[in-house]
Amino acid sequence: MADDRMARLKAERARLEAGGGEEAARRQHEAGKLTARERLDLLFDGGTFAEKGLFAEHRCRDFGLDGRDLPADGVVTGSGKVDGRTAFAASQDFTVVAGTAAEVHCRKYCSIMDDALRYGCPVVLIEDSGGARIQEGVDSLNGYGEIFYRNTIMSGVVPQIAVVAGPCAGGAVYSPALCDFIIMVKGTSQMFITGPDVIKAVMGEEVDKNALGGAEVQTSVSGVAHFMAQDDRDAIRIARTLLSYLPSNNLEEPPRLAGSFDVTPDPRLDSIVPDDPRVGFDMKDVIRSVVDPASFFEVSERFATNFIIGFARLAGRPVGILANQPLVKAGALDIDASDKAARHIRFCNAFNVPVVNFVDVPGFLPGVGQEHGGIIRHGAKMLHAYSAATVPKITVIVKKAYGGSYLAMCARSQGADRVFAWPTAEVAVMGAEMAVPLIFRKELAAAENADKKREELIREYREKFYNPYRAAARLQVDDVIAPSETRRHVVEALDAVRTKREALPAKKNDNIPL
Repeated sequence: MADDRMARLKAERARLEAGGGEEAARRQHEAGKLTARERLDLLFDGGTFAEKGLFAEHRCRDFGLDGRDLPADGVVTGSGKVDGRTAFAASQDFTVVAGTAAEVHCRKYCSIMDDALRYGCPVVLIEDSGGARIQEGVDSLNGYGEIFYRNTIMSGVVPQIAVVAGPCAGGAVYSPALCDFIIMVKGTSQMFITGPDVIKAVMGEEVDKNALGGAEVQTSVSGVAHFMAQDDRDAIRIARTLLSYLPSNNLEEPPRLAGSFDVTPDPRLDSIVPDDPRVGFDMKDVIRSVVDPASFFEVSERFATNFIIGFARLAGRPVGILANQPLVKAGALDIDASDKAARHIRFCNAFNVPVVNFVDVPGFLPGVGQEHGGIIRHGAKMLHAYSAATVPKITVIVKKAYGGSYLAMCARSQGADRVFAWPTAEVAVMGAEMAVPLIFRKELAAAENADKKREELIREYREKFYNPYRAAARLQVDDVIAPSETRRHVVEALDAVRTKREALPAKKNDNIPL
């Protein structure tokens, strides 16, 4: 009798773990996708995955589902270890009724999300689904609502990563959208609210799925997704790398690597800023020279490329990186860059990740489109995010730091714990070309040679303000440092402020200008 029971258990597990069967798995592979379980095998350390809900069954009796076998109800859920730390995951199984979401499917999702919240562990949600299981009607709709609610409650408590490895359409997109990070796969994943057929019927516009909501579009045009992976394996690699920089929850510190770390000066930085103000330089070269070798991990690399965000390590300690990119729009802040920056600041603050800022900003991008698009509101998000952040904040002024855009890059007045400036820094209300006509209007009007006088006044303005020393004299800059020694100064500053404690006024929530 015992042997019979064990044989039944073995057979049941094998049937359920096979999902939609060999033929369905073959079609999945032909489409360039891994199966739900193959993805989890890559996510978790070998032999650590513990499944939850394998024997779950749907209870729909309508529209041909009565008695139909749907293994694990189209989603594999459970927990395992990622680099030795526990994480929870749900992986939709496209081989079982296209991974459609319904009552039990969503209950399994919610169960592991509840576990992640209860035990303080990250959650990875792998999306590959045809959407709601229409046969289950309002039960599917309610299931999505339960997931969205948990995404929201978990926000800022445990990291949430969505891997969109296939179709994700309609209401289903809002779970990834409520996560902290979205990873999409080039060529095989799409995200959109209304598909091409609906758009054609309602709007008369023709567009295919990838042009509408593929990975290339969502990572570069909309900024909805943060990473574009080349395939499923690459997507899982990105998820694991991302988790390596993050604490398991908001009550823990980020995982610091042990060992000794070199802070030897890098002389290349002393000449990286060109003398000619019309020539740009790559801020990523600065970042990589300051942080631990090979540790810079860029986020949203393809979106709002005039601004750089990501994670790195300094002496083994994870930090959030924010920087202007002078090679694109001269590093000016625009609507998209402001949103990109503000979200990253708030994420880092939620999970105790110090932020390090590299500044070369000439201002907010001018133009009717930016003003009508709400650059005031969007720029205010950065000011709000930095001012509200209580994690350690280190600012390095590399070159331009003009006006309100400098304040938006975490000046002393926005709570920066340390502000360093290179000798090439230019801390001023605005650039000389804009300031001189405003300040010296009368002198220019009275001059015999207005052009010559203008050049003379611009030179005088630059000599007076295009340096960091006046700001340092006013204690708005803590120290003017040799660029080659930036790494040492930032490492020492992070160590000095690591025990920072800051209390804000009690409130239910703030009202960031969304």
